[in-house]
Amino acid sequence: MSTATQPDGALSSGQAETVNRRWSVPNWMITTISVVIALLIWEYFGRHANPLLATYPTAILVAAGNMFSDGRLLSALLQSSQPFVAGYIAAVVLGIPAGLLLGRYRLFEAGFGIYVTAGYATPLIALVPLMILWFGLGFAVKAVIVFLLSFFPICLNTWFGVKAVPKTLIEVGTAFCAPQSQIMRGIILPATIPYIMAGLRLGIGKAVIGIVIAEFQTAISGLGGIIITSANAFRTAEMFVPIVLIMVIAVVLTELVGSLERIVAPWQSEITGQDSA
Repeated sequence: MSTATQPDGALSSGQAETVNRRWSVPNWMITTISVVIALLIWEYFGRHANPLLATYPTAILVAAGNMFSDGRLLSALLQSSQPFVAGYIAAVVLGIPAGLLLGRYRLFEAGFGIYVTAGYATPLIALVPLMILWFGLGFAVKAVIVFLLSFFPICLNTWFGVKAVPKTLIEVGTAFCAPQSQIMRGIILPATIPYIMAGLRLGIGKAVIGIVIAEFQTAISGLGGIIITSANAFRTAEMFVPIVLIMVIAVVLTELVGSLERIVAPWQSEITGQDSA
């Protein structure tokens, strides 16, 4: 029996895999390098720009320290976080069940699907003046705006996720005389989790936009209020402090949703890892 020979200097498949693993760079390191490079470029060009029109990271950091020490930043963050959390949680609690019902039952899809699609396409920001008349200028109107902007992405992603579940899986459950509730819990919901998590991530972005716009249009308070007052006074570095803080919060929340997905749907991360290998 003849054995296959390798050219001199060639690596076996196991050796090649070991070398690839040894030289592979973790994702967090690539992200860190990218962020550092972006900050250095911003620092360099920001220092040479008109301070009324632009700023740079170190100036933002100094302004953030001053705003933190006098309590303005923490107070604004607390004012913004309360309606943000209330509106987003309400969107999650109502959006996921609504999407499951729309995707699973033809009656719900035919009767209410058109309203969800229309609501997603409607420029809800144009309705803010009407919402102010209905809910006033306080906590309620901010929470409602956050809810409306984040509800529709969550609901739509869940809806489309249910529609993407292979019909053969549902037919197997039906063939074994499983009740509809068990099919929903054991087949449809696990298969829809990646779509739900994608909707939660999109909803976070919409909710962040919603709370800032709500504070722009309603009572000048919270992080949005700092942005408005600082811009009117041409304090550009102070204006960027809440903007950067909002960006950081959105990134952290999105990563938390990704961590939650790895906990509730570990098989999805394994599939993704195999695809990217």
